Amino acid sequence: MPEPRVPAYPIDPLFVRRWSPRAMSGEPLADEQLMTLFEAARWAPSAFNGQPWRFLYAKRDTPYWERFLSYLNERNASWCVRAAALVVVLSKKTTDAGAENWTAPFDTGAAWMSLALQGTLSGLVVHAMAGFDYDRAQAELGIPADWDVQCMVAIGRPGDATLLPERLRAREVPSLRRPVGESVFEGGFPAS
Repeated sequence: MPEPRVPAYPIDPLFVRRWSPRAMSGEPLADEQLMTLFEAARWAPSAFNGQPWRFLYAKRDTPYWERFLSYLNERNASWCVRAAALVVVLSKKTTDAGAENWTAPFDTGAAWMSLALQGTLSGLVVHAMAGFDYDRAQAELGIPADWDVQCMVAIGRPGDATLLPERLRAREVPSLRRPVGESVFEGGFPAS
């Protein structure tokens, strides 16, 4: 039995409920369900309202699906085959004026979190991944050089964890977090 996820300070239960399962049913999502997640991401904060994020997606059983699935490493592909959609998340390295956009990855992370929280509210699995071929995605999806590929995301309806590869079944529980006091410091970085 996994340890319960208990916050040390009063927060909305949504933050504790959100986690990154892998078990998905393979059932399709309606366009409106998927667009609801992107709508939530649309409202994320960003420096100067630059909104430097873009989302490229493929729904299962479409001509784009196999291409997106092929970007994943073998470990991720083994469970993502039951996703309803795969998403490549991008951030623009420059502002509209052409200056370097230092906050683009940070702002894109806020958009991703908005998408993930909306997914939790919608009863969906939303799982971000780093295990894929960034360079192939950049080249094959026609992503311009002034955009960075940040991650891929699998989205779907919850499924049966016993259908996951055996090595992943035991990990299909919400993970814990380090205490706040190990991540937050007043006044400066702590001495080693």
